[in-house]
Amino acid sequence: MRKKFTFLTLISVVLLSLNTKAQSLSSRVLDSSTQKPIPYVTVLLKGKGVITNEEGHFTFLLDESIKATDSLHISCMGYESLGKPISQFTENTIYLKPKAIELREVIVSNKNYTADEIIELVEDNLEKNYSNDLTKKRVFHRRSSFDRWIKSDFTVKKSTIDILNQRLLDSIIASVPKYNPYYSEVLGDLYGDNNTENKKLDLLKASKLYDKSTELDAEKLEEKFNEILRKNVKDGSYFKIKSGLLSFKIDADEVSALFEEDIDSTDTVALNKELEEKKKNKEEEKKNYVKWKRNNLASIINGLPTAADTDLNFISKARKYEFTLKEFTYLGDDAVYVVDFESKGSADYQGTLYINADNFAVLQVNYENTKPLRKFNLLGVSANNYLSKGKIIYNKGADGFYGLRYYESESATRVGINRALKIIEKNKIVKGKNRQNELSGRMDFGFNNVVKHEVVVFETETISQATFDAFEEKSDILPTYMANYDPQFWKGYSILEPNTAIMQFISEVVSEN
Repeated sequence: MRKKFTFLTLISVVLLSLNTKAQSLSSRVLDSSTQKPIPYVTVLLKGKGVITNEEGHFTFLLDESIKATDSLHISCMGYESLGKPISQFTENTIYLKPKAIELREVIVSNKNYTADEIIELVEDNLEKNYSNDLTKKRVFHRRSSFDRWIKSDFTVKKSTIDILNQRLLDSIIASVPKYNPYYSEVLGDLYGDNNTENKKLDLLKASKLYDKSTELDAEKLEEKFNEILRKNVKDGSYFKIKSGLLSFKIDADEVSALFEEDIDSTDTVALNKELEEKKKNKEEEKKNYVKWKRNNLASIINGLPTAADTDLNFISKARKYEFTLKEFTYLGDDAVYVVDFESKGSADYQGTLYINADNFAVLQVNYENTKPLRKFNLLGVSANNYLSKGKIIYNKGADGFYGLRYYESESATRVGINRALKIIEKNKIVKGKNRQNELSGRMDFGFNNVVKHEVVVFETETISQATFDAFEEKSDILPTYMANYDPQFWKGYSILEPNTAIMQFISEVVSEN
């Protein structure tokens, strides 16, 4: 029978050729019994690693140093590890077999510890298992944000400006997108140790994917309101805004800013000044963007449960949790204790720790909150941070220390406003009656915000203090805007494969970067 010639076979042929160039190996990992995709599978090749996404997909960049005889190692909790030369991966699907586990296999060379004793040993061995040395990490970070309106009502009780009526406000509310996804991705080298302040980021590439038509709609609404104000608000006016017990004033200078005229393009001095200002703002934006992403990554890495001062405090404040030894399993070839934890009352989380049975290193953590992390409700304004869950996977490096391989977190907050609102226009210049116009009504708004972070550390190398000091953080990259997902954007780079929602994302309007 004629052998099937696949894309991966072609890659193997390319790797065996003398003129090897950068290629990528893409595949999907499935459970051999259920045929279902396996997420968060670790794929290693010559010390570098990727991880499968939630749908089991991965792509591995194969550079000129890779040989066809080099072995690809695939491992996941509860499955038999798979390792063989890359030239033998000739199918687009890889199957892993569930691993049968016997208790004797794990405890034959280990004391029969209780759950509390295991956690104590984890804490005792933190410094031995997790290094605080300076490192350079190749990091990919995807941030996914989803805003969804739950309720958006404004009931007009009084309006002395005819055009600001219930029909107009209803049409404005109806035009606001009820669901707004936003994705951003960055790839870079993160320098530093476990000190939050001791970090530098070499940003290599970045993208943002969202529907820019929502911004255009907002600009149109702003223009519409400005036009209404120009026609109905007098010079020298200011607004008094009242909502229940709250009251504040917008000064005349702020109002007059709404009426600024566009710069005359024939005025060369003014035009050059505007262009210079835009250039300055662009440079500031670049500088702030790198700083923002560096702080994002620093916050994630320094907030791991193996860190000293962290909100994920199941190890550092173990006294707040109840631990239960549930079972034993394997992560690759490592025997693992599976320890569940739950709050004794005051702690925020519950979940599962997967702990190496030989050296008591934490290899994986799954966690979720047991109560809202923050909750606020006062005078008709409410906020409820009702969801915080995640998954953390560590791997052992060539230096013998464990470090982050994959991080995923998801948080959700529900915000609501239900209160009266009154906007009063007053004027100090107009003679006679001080009060000019008024809009009053009741607002009832509610929306849900979900933010998901995914971080993959592909490789880590220890660096010297001199190397860290010599590196100067640059601010020359801003994210490239994509109206639709572009599979070519990350070609030649190892990243976490996008899920179906990202790949199928299409904006209504395509705009320039």
